[in-house]
Amino acid sequence: MTRPATPRAPRAAPRLKTFERYVLAEIAPLLFGALAAVIALLVVASLERYLAPLLAKGAPPLLVARLLALNVPEAAARALPIALMFAVLLGLSRLAADSEIKSALAAGIPATRLYRPVLILAAAVTTLAFALGEGLVPRAQTQIGEVQRQIVLANPRVLGLGEQNVVLRDALGRAISIGQILPGGELRDLRIVTMQDSLPPREVITAREGRLVPGSTTLTLKDGQRVTYQDARPVTILSFREGTLPLQDTGTDLGSAAQARPVNDPLPTLWARVNTYRTQGVQAPAEFTALHQKFAAPLAALALAFFGVSLAVFSFRSGRNVGFVWALMLTFAYYATYSVFNVMGEKGALPGAVAAYAPDLVAVLAGSLLLWLSARR
Repeated sequence: MTRPATPRAPRAAPRLKTFERYVLAEIAPLLFGALAAVIALLVVASLERYLAPLLAKGAPPLLVARLLALNVPEAAARALPIALMFAVLLGLSRLAADSEIKSALAAGIPATRLYRPVLILAAAVTTLAFALGEGLVPRAQTQIGEVQRQIVLANPRVLGLGEQNVVLRDALGRAISIGQILPGGELRDLRIVTMQDSLPPREVITAREGRLVPGSTTLTLKDGQRVTYQDARPVTILSFREGTLPLQDTGTDLGSAAQARPVNDPLPTLWARVNTYRTQGVQAPAEFTALHQKFAAPLAALALAFFGVSLAVFSFRSGRNVGFVWALMLTFAYYATYSVFNVMGEKGALPGAVAAYAPDLVAVLAGSLLLWLSARR
């Protein structure tokens, strides 16, 4: 006679997978929303501080819009870890407030199972942030330079944004000083100096007025003088009524949000430059800090996700709730900490590695402390 089959207890694995998917479904929409909000804030800040004056000076709106769009990849790379922490804090806080974490505990799922789905999501965010920093951001920086040059050629008045003594540089090592920019794109009191490394200028051209030829990189000069030097002594002096000067790849800086920053250079380029500086004994704290930030900035997603889950577990076990305001304040606190350490690293007040990884380390230590405190409850 056969025994009736003993019913098996339901396995916990399906419940765990369902719980993890539920946690991700709670956080993912908040991540996209927070990411969009942070990018919008960064872009709006650029629009108000830099791009609005460009429009006021008569820059073509389509070129300004393109310049604005090219700032988005860098803003996204910077915003991803911060948006993730905000989404984790807010999403898990809602789960705790609605007693859904308590229900998971009652079903036999430990609160620490929150870490797995969130850290998997954080690893994906880390990979995406690094890919943006190495892929889209460097290409966007190159295109930004091209758009800036197009804006200048379309309307030279934007060069100074209302300031005097604007200085441009081109690929031939020439410094082009403009004393005054008048309405209509007329330039006054120009001085073009051809520089030599560690040597006096090789050539100096001065002109009473000039103008950039629309649609080209040619500078027309009027009523000027050209002086060539050898061993810091003038060799030839030539006066002219009118002449043209071709420019080569002017390094125009319109003060946009995407100014040339070492961290935006491709990793191989930055690595080679840093090695050159080390070999020559050159102190370049901005480049050294940027090299470490290439890795520390994306890894911030993992550090902040760990802190966010630890805080959620601690809040649940202590009966406290982390609401929207606290999530916003903690997000701002991390951004402020990151900014302070970044400035200290770029100025040489801290070693580059310390400045880059310190904010991540602070987040991990704070999360570990919260996890230890929650385990004692």
